[in-house]
Parts: sequence; structure tokens; C-alpha cells
Amino acid sequence: MTIELSKKQKFLKVLFYVIPHHAVSRVVYLITRLRGPQVKPMISWFVKKYAVNMDDAAESEIAYYQTFNEFFTRSLKPQLRPLAPGDNTLACPCDGKVSQAGAIRSGAILQAKGRAYSVLELLGGDKGMAAEFSNGCFTTIYLAPHDYHRLHMPLDASMKRMIHVPGRLFSVAEWTVQEIPRLFARNERLACYFETAYGPMVMVLVGAINVSAIETVWTGQVVPPRARKISEYDYRHTSKEIRKGAEMGRFNMGSTVILLTANKVDWLADFEAGHKVKMGQPIGQFPA
Repeated sequence: MTIELSKKQKFLKVLFYVIPHHAVSRVVYLITRLRGPQVKPMISWFVKKYAVNMDDAAESEIAYYQTFNEFFTRSLKPQLRPLAPGDNTLACPCDGKVSQAGAIRSGAILQAKGRAYSVLELLGGDKGMAAEFSNGCFTTIYLAPHDYHRLHMPLDASMKRMIHVPGRLFSVAEWTVQEIPRLFARNERLACYFETAYGPMVMVLVGAINVSAIETVWTGQVVPPRARKISEYDYRHTSKEIRKGAEMGRFNMGSTVILLTANKVDWLADFEAGHKVKMGQPIGQFPA
């Protein structure tokens, strides 16, 4: 589906190319960590504007949260997201909306109709890693402002490598994904490489405007404020086993997750662009 841009979106498209993405996001970082009487009205406004379902939150009272970021990265009530059974079944890593899902064809990933980008550039130019996924499968899931923003493991896995790739911070809204070429390969991102019983898997956490930090459970905050070079983290000589469904990271403000598998995945019939998903639900299976 092609989106007809409004006058406001046409203006924003031009603006996104010229505004200082990181400076804006640093200001947001500071604001979302302020403490004081302004926090409750800020959260109340956000809940109303984006129709946030606070009944899902482990702490549903707005007054509980001391900063806006504590609210934004809120946890869920226990057992609220049942985990997809079956060792070869992929569990959805987050709440959100499917942007795309399908096969990687000769190293190319579909971004939107008529637009694609390469696995190689997404993974920061790592030729060895990119080659493993050149004919695998992928899905891209967008997390809206009202969504739960913690990320979870689709499979039992062993953490092996992580690559932080600095870049721009374009918005990842549906209309910008259709309009801005190679958006996911241009934005700042964190690629987490795992080994699983069904082959290599990568979860790419994509930054966006106002996404002031990305965290993982094994390193804490990862995205540096002014990184200019690609940073690599090697975990191949340590033991970092992460169980299916376990939290692996979170966005401080919302963005997009791209899941890559080296081997074929049979995506479920209703797992397609535009479909809303919840963390833990089945989204596909590796052939037995």
C-alpha cells in the first residue's frame, strides 16, 4: 500500500534531512529523565494522546513512575504474554506492527514497495556475517508510541557478537519507511548476533529520532551519545545463554526491530505487513 503524503509529512520529510538528529535526541534524553511535579502531567498527556493501555502494565498507576522513561520502558503484568510453544517455533520479540516479512534474496531486504537495502550495509559492512544471511529470512516490526518497549528472545540462543553502527536518526514511521531510501541501513543501530539450534540469528535494534538510548540486558545502555566509528563486542569466549522469551533489551523511546535468520522460516499465514503482533506469540517455524 502506498501512502499519499500530507502537506505536513512533505514538510517533515525535508526537515528530517536537515535537523540535527542527535542533538534533538539528546534533549529528549534529558527531558525523559527529569524528576519532579512535571512528570505525572507529561505521562497523563501521553497516555491520553496515544491511548496507552495501562491495564497491561505491572504498575498501572501513573504516580508510580518517577521519570517519563521509567513509564515508557514499563514492565508488563506476569503471564500477560504467553510464550509460543515448540523449540522450532519463533516467538514474536516485541509488541508492534509488522512492517515486512519474507525471504532475503541475494542479500537484499525489502524495506517497502519499490525500496530495498542490503544485509551487508545493515550489518555495518561485516562481509562474513552478512554472507551467512544472504539467502535467509527476515521480518521488520515497528513499535508505536503506545506499545510495550522491552524486547525478548524469539528462541533459545547463545550471544556471540554485537555491532554498534553509528548513523542518522530518521523517523521510522510507516510513511518515512516508504519515502526515505535505505532508511534502516542509514539509521544508528545495534546488531546482536546469536547462535541457535536452527542456525545463526541476528536481532537489529534500529534507532530513530527521539530514541535517546538502546539497552541490552548484558551491557546496559549501549548506544553512545556521540559515536563516530563502528564498535564491536565479542562474546564468543564467554557464556551468554539466553532463554526463549527472556528480555534481551529495550528502547528508551520507540523504534524498530529487524530479525534475520540464516535458514528458511515458514512465516505464519497471517504474519504479514500491517498485522499487529504481541510479544511471545508464534510468528513462524523452522521446517522440522
